[in-house]
Amino acid sequence: MTKEFKFPDVGEGITEGEIVKWFVKEGDEVKEHQALGEIETDKAIVEMPSPYSGVVLKIAIKEGETVKVGDTLVVIGEKGETVESKPSEAKEPALKPAGVVGYLEEAPEEETKPTKVLATPAVRKLAKELNVDLSTIKGSGSGGRITEQDVRAVAKTKEKEPELKVMRKYDMWGYIDRIPLKGIRKIISGHMTKSAFTAPHVTHFDEIDATKLAEVREEMKKEAEMKEIKLTYLPFVIKALVAALKQYPRLNASLDEENETIIVKKYYNIGIAVDTEAGLMVPVIKGADQKSIYDLAKEASELAENCRNRTIDLMDLRGGSFTITNIGSIGGIYATPIINYPEVAILMTGRMYDKLVLEDDKIKIKKFMPLSLSFDHRVVDGADAARFVNVVKQYLENTPMFLP
Repeated sequence: MTKEFKFPDVGEGITEGEIVKWFVKEGDEVKEHQALGEIETDKAIVEMPSPYSGVVLKIAIKEGETVKVGDTLVVIGEKGETVESKPSEAKEPALKPAGVVGYLEEAPEEETKPTKVLATPAVRKLAKELNVDLSTIKGSGSGGRITEQDVRAVAKTKEKEPELKVMRKYDMWGYIDRIPLKGIRKIISGHMTKSAFTAPHVTHFDEIDATKLAEVREEMKKEAEMKEIKLTYLPFVIKALVAALKQYPRLNASLDEENETIIVKKYYNIGIAVDTEAGLMVPVIKGADQKSIYDLAKEASELAENCRNRTIDLMDLRGGSFTITNIGSIGGIYATPIINYPEVAILMTGRMYDKLVLEDDKIKIKKFMPLSLSFDHRVVDGADAARFVNVVKQYLENTPMFLP
């Protein structure tokens, strides 16, 4: 008996994915839980385990194609079984002129009668709405009756038929390249658009005196190296961030628009933006408030590496309550980061730089770290955002809190 393996609804807002690679081909025998292939969903590439044992009778989606929740991925059955193909576009019989002198045609042995279409009024109405010709459908219901599922299946097949489009490789100014908007880039595009057009963004800028912080980090790097840990400034910023979130919990929240409720998170799961060849990914450090500087550094490094080699677990990309991003390693100073919706704020750190300052009537060279905080003005007021950044500054400039 044939069984269809359909792309399941795994929740978390995932509605589609892209087939990256098939490990099997039609005719191969597979066992239950065996990996059939890889699918890219919501910034992660995951393997698809087979829910059944048997023979792969049909692979419904090709590599590189997009599949939506509920679409059939593969059909699995027993050896020797075949998959019944659904009727494709049936052509209507050509009209034959009747009673015209001189029209020569071999007369049929029997007069053909139009086939009666068995369908309820509701099904006929649906077929009209979906522009489906009922005479082309072989009904799967009792006595050949056409069901609603039959009509929707044919309509779905028509939707998948590619339209022939001529895409020019030049415009009026010269030659161009076209890059398909798909995969991770398509997901990022949709997510950023929703965030920008849903949450009213405001960005607050400031900077911290990071002179002592740089000294403490240099001291702690020696112990970190002994533990084979790369110690960046990120763990220190996360520590200060969590301390500030405890004082201003509304920045560790999301907005439930449907129920008109601000949901304040009592956990501190910090997302860290990671730049990869495939696009921006945001893995999440769970329970950041319970981890040491070294623990945070190690976990951040491992998550970033998993993102870059595309082995990140889907759950590691979920559950964030606040996000931090860094452009300092690339060279920027300030920017206006887009909130990782439905969170209500995101903190960006810029490139650390040296600045001349007047202190105790003396000119000194000090290190400064720029900060950019974007927040959802529906939930957070500008004054609270400024106070929040001040707390982050106090913790980062008060280096003893970071000592082991």
